[in-house]
Amino acid sequence: MKAVRFHRYGDIDVLGVEDVAPRPLGPRDVLVRVRAAGINPGEAKIRTGALHDRFPAAFPSGQGSDLAGTVTATGTAVSGWVPGDPVLGWSWERSSHAEYVVVPADQLVRKPDGLPWTAAGALYVAGSTAWAAVAAVGPRAGETVVVSGATGGVGSLAVQLLRLRRAHVVAIASARHQDWLESQGATLVGYGSRIAERLRRTIEGDGGGTAHAFLDFHGDDYPRIALRLGVPPHRVNTLDHDAAAALGTRSWGSPEGTGPAVLRELAELAAAGRIEVPISRTHPLTEVRAAFAHLEHDHPLGKVVLVPDATPAEPGHHR
Repeated sequence: MKAVRFHRYGDIDVLGVEDVAPRPLGPRDVLVRVRAAGINPGEAKIRTGALHDRFPAAFPSGQGSDLAGTVTATGTAVSGWVPGDPVLGWSWERSSHAEYVVVPADQLVRKPDGLPWTAAGALYVAGSTAWAAVAAVGPRAGETVVVSGATGGVGSLAVQLLRLRRAHVVAIASARHQDWLESQGATLVGYGSRIAERLRRTIEGDGGGTAHAFLDFHGDDYPRIALRLGVPPHRVNTLDHDAAAALGTRSWGSPEGTGPAVLRELAELAAAGRIEVPISRTHPLTEVRAAFAHLEHDHPLGKVVLVPDATPAEPGHHR
């Protein structure tokens, strides 16, 4: 099969697509033909070596956690899955950016009929992280929740999960995504200088409003800004674990949201149209470098997805 590999830490130029064999099928494993697999900022940081202390790579390294596809074969102890079943799930072996992937059967859920393949294949990392972050701060109806990085893969889902809880969202994001945020009922505060002051003015408005909770998917100084706005530490959640440890905030993410029940809930919400999984672009495996260049440099709305069966786009065109 074709699979993404890199043999050393570095920029996107270390990524390649190679012929490899899937790992052997264990008794509780399922072989899935991958139809779609999202890419994530954390994978880029692993590739550069920025996360070496926490998530070291063993070379040659595969890549990818998100996946959706069809069951091709099952191990001898697997029940409940048969070849042809449509599934979505996750790999903890950095192996889903490939034509086929072997994963334990309990890391899969059935893909609902109304859920497109690209959305299904983009759901695990962003969805589990957004679900956990929202759960960490316990938003209530009518409360104001600030979200930094509100239009990335995680932030765009968190904004919608907050809407389902009838919270009011103040979204820190690029102004070019204002239309999408307004369609979700969120109020935009654009990136730029004096962000804390502009946030305070927006939140207080004419009625002296209060920021009740803060979800940080961007990093930098946002956890400290949240505390300066008067948000209690236990209602601030950041993906910056060092900042959380220093400031006493929460740092729930994908590990706290990982499990079949959560993924099934998110898939059903997306299939029913209650949440959207925004897809910025899709790329075939052979365009993995272009996919990560778009993710890392263009700050896209939502997710970028690899589609192994796709043919390369014409120069200058993207799906």
